[in-house]
Amino acid sequence: MSDDQQQRKGDSTGHQGHGMSNRLTNYGDAAFSLFLRKAFIKGMGYTDDALSRPVIGIANTYSGYNACHGNVPGLVESIKRGVMLAGGLPVDFPTITLHESFAHPTSMYLRNLMAMDTEEMIRAQPMDAVVLIGGCDKTVPAQLMAAASAGIPTVQVVTGPMLTGSHRGTRVGACTDCRRYWAMYRGEDIDEAEIAEVNDKLVPTVGTCSVMGTASTMACLAETLGIMLPGSATAPAVFADRLRVAEDSGSLAVALARAGVTPDQILTPDAFENALRVLLALGGSTNGLIHLTAIAGRLGIDIDLDAFDRMSHETPVLVDLKPSGEHYMEDLHRAGGLPTLLRELKPLLHLDAMTINGRTLGENIDAAVHLVDQPVVRSRHNPIYARGGIAVLRGNLAPAGAIIKQSAASPELMRHRGRAVVFTSLEDLAQRIDDPNLDVQANDILVLQNIGPRGAPGMPEAGYIPIPKKLAAQGVKDMVRISDGRMSGTAAGTIVLHVSPESAQGGPLGLVRNGDTIRLDVESRELVLEVAEDELQARRQQQTPLQEDATLLGYRRLFMEQILQAEEGCDFRACRPEPSCRVPRS
Repeated sequence: MSDDQQQRKGDSTGHQGHGMSNRLTNYGDAAFSLFLRKAFIKGMGYTDDALSRPVIGIANTYSGYNACHGNVPGLVESIKRGVMLAGGLPVDFPTITLHESFAHPTSMYLRNLMAMDTEEMIRAQPMDAVVLIGGCDKTVPAQLMAAASAGIPTVQVVTGPMLTGSHRGTRVGACTDCRRYWAMYRGEDIDEAEIAEVNDKLVPTVGTCSVMGTASTMACLAETLGIMLPGSATAPAVFADRLRVAEDSGSLAVALARAGVTPDQILTPDAFENALRVLLALGGSTNGLIHLTAIAGRLGIDIDLDAFDRMSHETPVLVDLKPSGEHYMEDLHRAGGLPTLLRELKPLLHLDAMTINGRTLGENIDAAVHLVDQPVVRSRHNPIYARGGIAVLRGNLAPAGAIIKQSAASPELMRHRGRAVVFTSLEDLAQRIDDPNLDVQANDILVLQNIGPRGAPGMPEAGYIPIPKKLAAQGVKDMVRISDGRMSGTAAGTIVLHVSPESAQGGPLGLVRNGDTIRLDVESRELVLEVAEDELQARRQQQTPLQEDATLLGYRRLFMEQILQAEEGCDFRACRPEPSCRVPRS
């Protein structure tokens, strides 16, 4: 039966059929809709034979602003080759793309917009499966949120990490070393000439950050979830391996289309528990927790922060990568990639979780090359850090929770009591942090308010509050820092993040005043503001939560009306169905 005949048998909604007959524009006449569609696409040189094949969409996220996606054109061609070798018709289409350094006010503000754009383009256009090309921090989460909601067969492909560079004989890579050298410059350990010199060395190739930042974390989590080919998370952007992964992903997309394997069959509670476990063992980005929560939420799965923290107690950090360790992503790839870590975690994983290649996670681990003598992934008996990379904190300062990347914190500050030095906004921080008259000492606690999901807006990566310049010049390298914002996965320090509810929602963080005493005890999971309750109540009476601005229009208005807090993934309320389960389960 031809596409035309099959469509005439369908209804007028355009949602029956396959290939070019799928998701027809509604003119009230389905046969005419298909006729018109084929007439226009034939203007691009397609034959009826080509148009009779399964259609595989390819989300093209190339942009001249996005160096992390600089290799996307080559990946698109490789995916197309794989699709055609498997008998499908590849059609690439553009979507929003995001780069961390080229998104004002922050890429997190635009993540949900990219998710909506990608979801609606998948829904609107004829395709039997889709290959999503992401890389930079917020792109893979946005695409997986879209895939979870759109519900058609999906393969995730990542652009891969950049290679490392060299500065005066020292190996360097973005972006942990970006922050390290900038801190040295602020502390006057290096001069203006050297900071300009190192600026040329930090990003020597296209690709995502070469450390275990958010991009690398999300690549590893996507592979763990089973929505990406096994062994594909770590291949550098400029390696031939990356192009072969793309070709294989194109072929797999055709198989998924024919089998009707949809994301909800892969992104199960077991898969998310595996991903949470791997997030901890990687020493992965704290952003990974927000993104996993958002992706899971699209499928009606809630993340239980307290259960996640219990998982952290039994899951050591095993990957020796910056910022928690010493190596870079290309070293992890040479050490066997993510399967090397998964093999070490086998007793703690759901090995029967299904993946898109038709095998279980356990079968994929067993099929991977086993490198015994490699320096990057430790055994569970010799960890980098005895517990998981992330800890969940509670207390009167964070009733709905806060987190700290304990594997990248200073051990001597993990239990600390100090005087609060408060900045009420990003503008206040910028104006006063380097003031030589700032009343601050090395054992104080820096507090930044109003940088949460609504307060900034967009929850920027400003939680990595710089050390005041006068202290940096004295050799101070770390201080306890607390905010309702985020920090880059490439950063290190004793930094408490995602304090919820946020200041702009009337959260207790907004009640902190200069001179207040704050107690941090990571071992006891406590974050406490040592101020009497009657005083806090008096401050609440004077507190004015952020009010809705009736003059806001467009996406900004939608964002402010719909954005959820960190523990709900900072997704939009209207995009999350009612939850049906919580993970991790007991």
